Amino acid sequence: MKFLVTGAAGFIGFHTARRLCAEGHEVVGIDNLNDYYSVALKEARLAQLAGLSNFRFHKLDIVDKDGLLRLFEEHRFQRVIHLAAQAGVRYSVDHPEVYAESNLTGYLNVLEACRHFPVEHLVYASSSSVYGLNDKLPFATSDAVDQPASLYAATKRANELMAFTYAHLYGVPATGLRFFTVYGPWGRPDMALFKFTDAILHGRPIDIYNDGQMSRDFTYIDDIVEGILRLQALPPSAAVQAADGTTTRQVPSKVYNIGLGAPVKLLDFVECIEAAVGIAAQKNYLPLQPGDVVRTWADVAELAELIDFRPATTLQTGVSHFVNWYRDYYAV
Repeated sequence: MKFLVTGAAGFIGFHTARRLCAEGHEVVGIDNLNDYYSVALKEARLAQLAGLSNFRFHKLDIVDKDGLLRLFEEHRFQRVIHLAAQAGVRYSVDHPEVYAESNLTGYLNVLEACRHFPVEHLVYASSSSVYGLNDKLPFATSDAVDQPASLYAATKRANELMAFTYAHLYGVPATGLRFFTVYGPWGRPDMALFKFTDAILHGRPIDIYNDGQMSRDFTYIDDIVEGILRLQALPPSAAVQAADGTTTRQVPSKVYNIGLGAPVKLLDFVECIEAAVGIAAQKNYLPLQPGDVVRTWADVAELAELIDFRPATTLQTGVSHFVNWYRDYYAV
């Protein structure tokens, strides 16, 4: 099939595009290669994809509506996996305009392209951050999500609502995935695993926020990609067959959690990194930062039932894979 992967030079986008190519699909990747973090790392990811005969890359910003529409008109994509976005909870506190541009205007352009050049399925990245100040655990998609703790979270919730509207008005089949703390090889430098590993290996202290009283539902990248690939083949339907044989109509828009479903305390996470690196961390304890949430925990039963898959990579295995990649990539 013919796929568009937005954010193809990003962490999840790179792994998703590579897996789709490995399965024989034709993949077009786009990315604006912004400098939110190392452009060299993004280019290195693209270099891994460049040798694949069924991958093509276009440097394109989703904010460029005309360029995006031309791309859709040229390629007539069957499915779109939309992963391009301005990431980072803390960065959104001081740079709100960047999030409005990419995560709202850019996302709207993707929806418009899917409307004017219809696709079989739009799968897009949401985030566990939409649960915000919720204190009921584990987080379930049936929970109210009207208390975002950051602008980033607010834009991701807006994406879900915008997708529902386009599914209702124009019949664009759309599925959102609320990712829970994705990690693994080729990961982002602004994420805790990367920052902690880098600091420990170079003898610098690591910052532990909220005095370590935090937990996250860490999810390994290969499990995330497996979930994406299984889900993209199952677009939500506008028709529902009732038990009595009658057919009713529904909006073809769904949202699912995708996470391990097993939260880990921050200090236990640090111990896991220390074990993989073989060096004890110097810890600098700090208060909770604006925009952060104290804990995340995914209820994954709904997605597991749909795609017959649950993430299962242990933190020890996943962290070890990351540390090995980091040592090799940076020759440390």
